[in-house]
Amino acid sequence: MLLSLAILQFPFVISDFSKPSESENWKVVNDGVMGGKSEGEFITGSKGHAIFKGDVSLKNNGGFTSVRYSFENKDITGAQNVFIKVKGDKKHYQLRLKNDQNDRHAYKHEFKTMGNWETLVIPLSSMTPTYRGMRPDLPNYEAKQLGEIGFLIANKKNENFELLIEKIWIQ
Repeated sequence: MLLSLAILQFPFVISDFSKPSESENWKVVNDGVMGGKSEGEFITGSKGHAIFKGDVSLKNNGGFTSVRYSFENKDITGAQNVFIKVKGDKKHYQLRLKNDQNDRHAYKHEFKTMGNWETLVIPLSSMTPTYRGMRPDLPNYEAKQLGEIGFLIANKKNENFELLIEKIWIQ
């Protein structure tokens, strides 16, 4: 069965957290799914941004927490970059994309926040495949379809974190 996907107009805003209800579409996934003890939460701040924060724990073979937004697959043919406006705590994070929310693997881009508001421009073609911390034998992200976006923190250490997110868009 062929799915027909509407071609988007660019720039295409995936999430704009100046809208209070926007964070309702996002879901936290902690390492508890594998027995870990990390705890993350995702809330809308009062100043037009979302807050992804919590504690990463290495107990019980844990070590990650993530937040994801899944949606009906979008045809993003022609898109070159994903833009994220964030303010972090000088820690490393991963931006993750999936072609389809049911895919087992994702495509990631690792970035370090600088402690102030910044708009990061990430070439879609630079995003590498990942599955449970390993690189599967797949090409980099081809930017034809998008069905999920998210953020993950997994720095192999116990740490608290806070990432403010204002807006995410592709173009």
